[in-house]
Amino acid sequence: MICFVATPIGNLQDITLRALETLKAADVIFCEDTRHTLKLLSAYGIKKPLLSCHKFNEREAAEKILSASREGKEVAVVSDAGMPVVSDPGNLVCRVLREAGEPYTVLPGACAFVCALVLSAMPADRFTFVGFLPGKAGERKELLERYKSYRETLVFHSAPQDVGRDIADMYQVFGERKACAVREISKIHEESLSFLLSEGLSGEKRGEYVLLVEGAQEKNPLCELSVREHVKRYMDEGLDKKEALKRAARDRGVPKSALYKETLDL
Repeated sequence: MICFVATPIGNLQDITLRALETLKAADVIFCEDTRHTLKLLSAYGIKKPLLSCHKFNEREAAEKILSASREGKEVAVVSDAGMPVVSDPGNLVCRVLREAGEPYTVLPGACAFVCALVLSAMPADRFTFVGFLPGKAGERKELLERYKSYRETLVFHSAPQDVGRDIADMYQVFGERKACAVREISKIHEESLSFLLSEGLSGEKRGEYVLLVEGAQEKNPLCELSVREHVKRYMDEGLDKKEALKRAARDRGVPKSALYKETLDL
């Protein structure tokens, strides 16, 4: 049997009894990084043959997994942390197994973005998981445009070196929105930081992040007016121009600077 096994995303004690039993019973374990998985296995006194299954060799690894299963071996598949396949290697393996008619199962466990939803306190009754954004700027912004009108919470993964870039692109495409950055889940320095996209995220970026962004708001009827009329309506209600611009920009889901030139005479 082939088992996809969820592993801890931080604290090594966050592993299920069933997962430990499966890893102990496995004839071979396929993992994203053998060095990383070795630390987990060593913590529980487990010694097993480890073979790599990462994004650069997943097709080859899938064939090995299929072959091992058909030889009657017990096979476990893990990623570095959390649930395999979800923003991690393994999806191609699943397709190969499904096409070959080879049965497999999954052992539930830790999943970073689910934990982050709870820690963020943002709406979780409905959400859209997007995962990592593309590396190329054009593809990244094209993908964000697809989710611009979604009303539910949007969930992203982001590497520490990409967090600033990703948030800046989200602001450019989505406009002003509430957001939350969650990192170091289940570890000593666990953080859940709320912020506005326009503000970005301050401080040193360390560890993988889950970024949660509020969904698009229902369109304000004032957005049917011209930009000038929209801002003037707020000013007529007693707001100063700066606050009126801010309010109109939020209504329209665009940066305040995008409206400034059209209101110079106000």
